[in-house]
Amino acid sequence: MKRFAAMSTRLRGYAMRMTVSGALAQPLTQFLASIALAIVLAIAVLQSTTDQTTIGGFVAFVTAMLLIISPLKHLIDINQPLQRGVTAAELIFGLIDEPAEPAGGGRALLRAQGKVEFQQVCFSYGQANAPTLRNLSFTVAPGEVCAFVGQSGSGKTTLINLLPRFFDPSAGQILIDDVPLTDYRLTDVRSQLAFVSQEVVLFNDSIAANVAYGQTIDRVRVQHALAAAHLTELIAELPDGMDTAIGGNGMRLSGGQRQRLAIARAIYKDAPILILDEATSALDAESERHVQAALEVLMRGRTTLVIAHRLATIERANRILVLEAGQIVEQGRHAELLQQNGRYAQLYHLQHQSQPVT
Repeated sequence: MKRFAAMSTRLRGYAMRMTVSGALAQPLTQFLASIALAIVLAIAVLQSTTDQTTIGGFVAFVTAMLLIISPLKHLIDINQPLQRGVTAAELIFGLIDEPAEPAGGGRALLRAQGKVEFQQVCFSYGQANAPTLRNLSFTVAPGEVCAFVGQSGSGKTTLINLLPRFFDPSAGQILIDDVPLTDYRLTDVRSQLAFVSQEVVLFNDSIAANVAYGQTIDRVRVQHALAAAHLTELIAELPDGMDTAIGGNGMRLSGGQRQRLAIARAIYKDAPILILDEATSALDAESERHVQAALEVLMRGRTTLVIAHRLATIERANRILVLEAGQIVEQGRHAELLQQNGRYAQLYHLQHQSQPVT
């Protein structure tokens, strides 16, 4: 948060300087042009007394000066867009120059059993003073539901981002089915993962295309996925059924319907490892009930990793890992952690005290 605040302050300073310089550009140009015109007039008057210039020459010179002022002002006006374009070009070329994603090893992975293991995993963002993850070790058995709990900045999201190899650990290793991730082909690793978050990304296309998400559309499988996600009634009400376009980012759907569509997408993918980023945190009670029912269908028989923001949603997890400063400080079932009266119990009671009474 301190780094974010410092960068925001710097950005605000740059924006203020850019605004001030842009606002001063035109008045300053007009002021300098006026001074130049006054100097020319003074010189012309002095020369006219000694017959060194003619009226026609004087008028032509002054007219040329007046005509050149407008193009100069336009040149100044394009300075800011030009600078923004240069900055954008630097970002684009910087992205192009980024190293390609690791190709991974040559080992194929058709379908994982679902065992996930972290062994002494450490990770830092750039030259950060404090590592985000510190010697993190745990194992999730096939079919187990494992939840990760902790305050913002504890390392939950970073931990999850290491699994599809968005980043690689700076130390330690991650294994799927007792084989290091780096030994598998990257495309095979990512094909084993399905992700459902509270921020659903949808496209201006049909419901079927959004469920298939780049795969070949199998209408029977799409219907099954929609039914499992409790979207059958919605499809029946739409004029074109599953072929109905949902608008940019699903603007024609409610929040709960968008979440269930994301769940249908995960069901369609049928990956053995599921990652949930609190898919029900921003929904009303009725929508949450439908989404929770769809999640229960999705989680059956799958290894599930849950990033938990509301602790009431993970009470039935097989295991809960409490993270603090990138380390596991507690782990166990919900009831066991409450009995320990440690960090998890503090977070749980704090959330329940802050909830309004209805």
